[in-house]
Amino acid sequence: MTLSAMTASAAERAPGERPLIAIVATGGTIAMKNDPATGAPVPALSGADLVAAVPKLADLARIEVTEFSNVPSDYMGPELWPGLSRQVDALLARPEIAGAVVLHGTDTLDQTAYFLDLTLRSTKPVVMVGAQRNASDADADGSRNLLNAVRQILSPDSGDMGVTVTLNHHINAAREVRKTHTNNVETFNSGDAGTLGYVDEDRVIFSRKSLRRQTLPLPERMPRVDLVSMSAGTDGAQVRQSADGGASAIVVAAYGFGNVNAPMYDAIQYAIAKGVPVIVATKVYNGRALPVYGFKGGGNTLLKAGAVFADDLTPDKARVLALLAVPRTKDRAALQTYYDK
Repeated sequence: MTLSAMTASAAERAPGERPLIAIVATGGTIAMKNDPATGAPVPALSGADLVAAVPKLADLARIEVTEFSNVPSDYMGPELWPGLSRQVDALLARPEIAGAVVLHGTDTLDQTAYFLDLTLRSTKPVVMVGAQRNASDADADGSRNLLNAVRQILSPDSGDMGVTVTLNHHINAAREVRKTHTNNVETFNSGDAGTLGYVDEDRVIFSRKSLRRQTLPLPERMPRVDLVSMSAGTDGAQVRQSADGGASAIVVAAYGFGNVNAPMYDAIQYAIAKGVPVIVATKVYNGRALPVYGFKGGGNTLLKAGAVFADDLTPDKARVLALLAVPRTKDRAALQTYYDK
């Protein structure tokens, strides 16, 4: 947070008054309990319910809850993301609000976090949290994650860090974080980049900042961007179908440095010739998509065919960035600058 923002926020509080933090509930496992009839977790708790379950929050801050949605994070996407971004931005624009916590399911948590990081205009802290265990579990992790998120926002070093994903005490930057385990509470990490910090028992410790951040405006209409995965022996039909079916851009989840087979290469050429940008990302957990290999379908040949390379963004996040960049330009060189930042 800038000094002026911190001063404005403090000026809105009476002496000794606890800061005001906005909590935006969207659903996810953190808001689920086991259905008595089926024994399977389903949406059950509101954001207000989740706050009430952590009485210690009242000792730290005043809480204002906004119920944005209550859906599994598998339902989140381009239809809901702009509205969520506008809602969070509106809350942060209020001088009395010190920061925002967004409660969210973990399946698409990294994508929503990146979308918000790209579109929010405020420098106030935004912390996204979820849970790997639902509220019916004896060792549910949601309450601790929520408490840690509020503690993080109250840290004097938390401003201007971008949107973070903070679970199991670890603070990760939105651009770099990804989910790595289906059920372990230690599921989110940032690969080669490493975490930003840690919410410890006595204080919040930040070790670094994410230097690769940018802000893009929300488009008037979200484009259709398809994500197609390279697979052994694929014939490229899905890329051709996307190009013919109205996709504004296509992200290809490729192998290695960003390599595909010959039929997929031909399909990518076909899409680019039709004016549909193709962004090549790598499926590999760590490392960057780079135009290295010269065989037909190797990254170097894809670059010469006009493809954009997604650097170290996961395929999912390469698509998130395309949703915001493609409405601004379809020029290959201009698009590449967004992925190079």
